[in-house]
Amino acid sequence: MQELHDAPLAPLTTFRLGGPAGRLLTATTDDEVIAAVREADGSGTPLLVIGGGSNLVIGDKGFDGTALRIATKGFALTGTTLELAAGEVWSDAVARTVEAGLAGIECLAGIPGSAGATPIQNVGAYGQEVASVVTEVVAYDRQAGETVTIPNEACAFSYRHSRFKAEPDRFVVLRVRFALEDAGGLSAPLRYPETARAMGVEQGDRVPAAEARATVLGLRAGKGMVLDPEDHDTWSAGSFFTNPILDGDAHAAFLARVKDRLGDDVTPPAFPAGEGRVKTSAAWLIDKAGFTKGYGTGPARISTKHTLALTNRGGATTEDLLALAREVVDGVREAFGVTLVNEPVTVGVSL
Repeated sequence: MQELHDAPLAPLTTFRLGGPAGRLLTATTDDEVIAAVREADGSGTPLLVIGGGSNLVIGDKGFDGTALRIATKGFALTGTTLELAAGEVWSDAVARTVEAGLAGIECLAGIPGSAGATPIQNVGAYGQEVASVVTEVVAYDRQAGETVTIPNEACAFSYRHSRFKAEPDRFVVLRVRFALEDAGGLSAPLRYPETARAMGVEQGDRVPAAEARATVLGLRAGKGMVLDPEDHDTWSAGSFFTNPILDGDAHAAFLARVKDRLGDDVTPPAFPAGEGRVKTSAAWLIDKAGFTKGYGTGPARISTKHTLALTNRGGATTEDLLALAREVVDGVREAFGVTLVNEPVTVGVSL
């Protein structure tokens, strides 16, 4: 297992931000992952687990402890059953399933990060989320000191959330198992209006899975959501804020604020979120509060392609990024009475 001291962490994140770790271990097998976690827990050393680094904001002072980079490999496809090692590159895995003619995660193409992070965040985009296809998560349970297999129903999946996110210091994901679909090379039914429109079909239609993947990649690239080292709009964590979910009273108050600010003829996005709740669009809120594409004058700015992405234009610090994030949060709250919540995990810092 590779070991480095005073190791830079910024290159391991898509933001390219953050200070060094006291020690950085790179594990390439499940046994190495478990050994590193046990060592840290046994000695009381703070532990930071890093996958693809696409959902991580590390403070400028870095991490005073052991950072564990999970670089395990393993792609096993048996019929429609897929098992991925936590360190597998997610976008590559999606491409391989589409090449195999299987459906279920084709609209999750282009999402940066590792396979092990997908159940933690319940990754979703363009009408699909992993909660609908994950069957089991194999993880090391730091509390019990053993490897456990957690079935889908025990993962407590919800919008961008899971049991693993709720208990961040308990489980270290080792492997994820999925049940995909053989639809003769076709995609799952398209659930997202933008995807269907881009393909000239109706919601609920199936299309060739490879074409669905290519369409999603094109849509994501147009929003700066596909990693490109030459494009600073992709030096981000993708969507920085989750879409707010409002109960009945909060939604009514929000609509009143919209009417007062924007007039009677403006209707904000609204999607049913269960139990009488409504989900609205963080990107819409940010834009209507005055934070348009490209907003900012410093090295951290809103993406020129998508208002939901905060970006490092090169030379930014984490504090630059957080200052921008706080400005956006404060502005949206003042305009609409809604408090945005950051999606990336913060290390050593907070909004």
